[in-house]
Amino acid sequence: MLRKRYSFWLFEKSKSTNTFPTTTITAMNLSLLSLSTTLSPPLQPPHRRRIHVQFLNVRASSSSSPTISLSSHRVVVTRERGKNGKLIKALAAHGINCLELPLIKHTQLPDLDRLSALLSATTFDWIIITSPEAALVFLDAWKAAGSPSVKVAVVGAGTASIFDEATVSSKQFIDVAFVPSKATGKVLALELPKHGNEICNVLYPASAKASHDIEEGLSKRGFQVIRLNTYTTETVQHVDQMIFEQALSASVIAVASPSAIRAWVNLLSESERWGGSVACIGETTASAAKRLGLRNVYYPSNPGLQGWVDKHPNISHFQISSLGAQK
Repeated sequence: MLRKRYSFWLFEKSKSTNTFPTTTITAMNLSLLSLSTTLSPPLQPPHRRRIHVQFLNVRASSSSSPTISLSSHRVVVTRERGKNGKLIKALAAHGINCLELPLIKHTQLPDLDRLSALLSATTFDWIIITSPEAALVFLDAWKAAGSPSVKVAVVGAGTASIFDEATVSSKQFIDVAFVPSKATGKVLALELPKHGNEICNVLYPASAKASHDIEEGLSKRGFQVIRLNTYTTETVQHVDQMIFEQALSASVIAVASPSAIRAWVNLLSESERWGGSVACIGETTASAAKRLGLRNVYYPSNPGLQGWVDKHPNISHFQISSLGAQK
C-alpha cells in the first residue's frame, strides 16, 4: 500500500511538470528498494557461532536446499607432520579437500636400543607389530641389527603395507605371516597361531601408551612375551592459530589415536561449540572420543586406512556411516 501511494504521488508530480527525468526514476527505484529492504524480515544469525554454514546445510538438507559439491568439504587430518600423505591422497580421489593440522609427535624411548640387540642375538617365533608407526620404528632397529629373517604378525593391512614397501629393497625377507580377522589387539591375542604345547616366544615392540591386551591375552594362552616400549606418542604443544581457526569450520576431523583426539579436545576451549564429526581409525580411538564427550563419532568395522576411506561413489563429508562404519 505504501508503494502504491508513493508511486502515485511521483506520477502526479511528473504530470504537473511534464517531466520525468532519469534522476527522478533512479531516485524512485532507490527509494523503493530502500523501502522494500526496510519492510523485509531481518536475517537470522547462524545457530552455531563458529561452524561453517556449508556444514550446517549438509547436516540439515532438504529438497529446497542447494546441493553442495564434495569439493566444498574439508577434512582435518591430524597425524604427525609428513605422515598424512596417504589419507590426503585417498580423500582427494573423492574430491574431498584436506587441512593438515598435526596434533601428535612421536618420541623414541631407550627400549629402542634394546630392540636392536635382541634382534641380533635372539630368534623369536613371532614379532608383533600393531601400528604403522610401530612398524617404522621396528624397521630402523631391524636394519641396525643386520636385517635378520623374522616372522611378523600385524594387526591390520595398513601396518602390513609398511613392510611390503620396505622389503622391496631389502635383501633379507620379512615374513608377514599373520593378520587377525579383526584389526584389534584383543583379536590378535586370541587368534595368533601356536603349535601345541611348545614354548612360543613373542617379541612385542610397541608404543608406551599401547594397551596391555596383547601380552595379557597371549600370556593366558601360554605364550612367552617380551614387550619393549620403543617409542611414545605425545601431543604437540603449539599449533598454528590460523590453521586451527580454519579447522573449526571443517566438516570432519580424522584421528588415528586416542592421543590425537585428546589433543583436539584440549585445543577446544569451553566457549567453543564445535559440532563436526569425528572419523576414527578404529574402535579404540572412537571409545576415547566418546569418553571425552564428543558426538557424531564414527569408526570403520575393519580398522585401518581402507576402512577409514573406502572406495565408495557417494562419499560426502567423509560419510563413514554409509561405508559400514559404526557410530
